[in-house]
Order: sequence, then structure tokens, then C-alpha cells
Amino acid sequence: MDLPKGLISEPDGRPRCWWHGGLEDYVAYHDEEWGRPISDDNKLFEKLCLEGFQSGLSWLTILRKRENFRAAFSYFHIATVAGYGEREVEACLANEGIVRHQGKIRATMNNAARALEIQAEFGSLAGYIWAFEPSPADRPSEITYETVGQLAETDASRALSKDLKKRGWRFVGPTTMYAFMQSVGMVNDHLEGCICRAACEQERRNFARPQTSK
Repeated sequence: MDLPKGLISEPDGRPRCWWHGGLEDYVAYHDEEWGRPISDDNKLFEKLCLEGFQSGLSWLTILRKRENFRAAFSYFHIATVAGYGEREVEACLANEGIVRHQGKIRATMNNAARALEIQAEFGSLAGYIWAFEPSPADRPSEITYETVGQLAETDASRALSKDLKKRGWRFVGPTTMYAFMQSVGMVNDHLEGCICRAACEQERRNFARPQTSK
């Protein structure tokens, strides 16, 4: 039986979103991480940073370097990265295991300091981030290959991008922020018919949205 457009059955015959291409590590990311809601500040910060590093590259490139990024940036512990200085910049620029883009390396350090400011103002980065979750009314009624292709950026991702930029964050454009929203479960963009869609939707229903202290 032919699958709807955007679904593929590699590698085990079960229908999944097309973009993992049947690659083992990418399939694991699709099945176990993408679209699953996250509330931990450091994990959210990691996703924000890695999506920024991905800009202009493929996510698979970043995924395969992720452990190197984690080691280089103290597992994205916000307070630790905020304290980085020129020694850490030079170490990252010499690190062949990550993307050696000076602007993005420095942006990671800057964004850690800005994340501390958000934690101080709102109580947590998670509470701040999840306040930008789009309402169901602002989402397509069905997530298909055609509709998801129209979601490179949305009103919610533009609002998050605009506010982060106002707060001094870098490499947080609206397209990057929409990819971030997809990855951390703020939206469920697994296609209709994908084996992960229902599980992600159940996790989102059961997820306790972080609240702010404001």
C-alpha cells in the first residue's frame, strides 16, 4: 500500500516522517526526541544553541557532533557557559569536533548570560519559553507534508525570536526558533500517520507546562 506523501517506511516497515532518510541515528532522534516536550532549563538552552549552530547547515551534521558540542560547552550548563571567556573561545575554535564558527561560539556564551537574566526575571528559562507555545487555533487542523512545508516560521516563532533579540540573544531568527519549537515539543509536527505522532501528542497532553514567577 502506498504511503501518504511525506511518510517513508524505512528501515523497519513502519511509517515515519520522511526527513530521517532511514539513517539509524536520525531515526532514533526522530522516534525518541523530536517533538517530545522538554522543561529542563539546561536542555532547552542546549536546543536553542544547537539550532543556532545548525543555521546554514543540516541538523544531521549537528546531531552527529552533539556529544562534542556537549563536551565543549559543559553540557550547556547555563551558569557555567555564561562564565566562559577568551580561553574557552580559543579552545572551541581549535576543536575539530564542533562547528568552529566564531560568531556562533561567542553567541553561545552571550546567550548563556542572557538566559541567566531570563531566569532571574521569570524564575526559569522554561517558563519564559513555554509562554510562547502557540494555541491550537493557530495550528493547521492536520499536519501533512503540504501543511508542514508552510511552517518554516510562524507568528509564535516570530514573537519568540523578536523578544529574544530584544533581550540581546543572537542566532535566534524566526525560522531557527520554529525548528526549536518543533524539537522541544512546543508543537507536534510529526505527520498524520507517523508512528510517533500519537505518542508525542499524548506526552504533550500530559505535560505540565512550566510557569513563570511573574
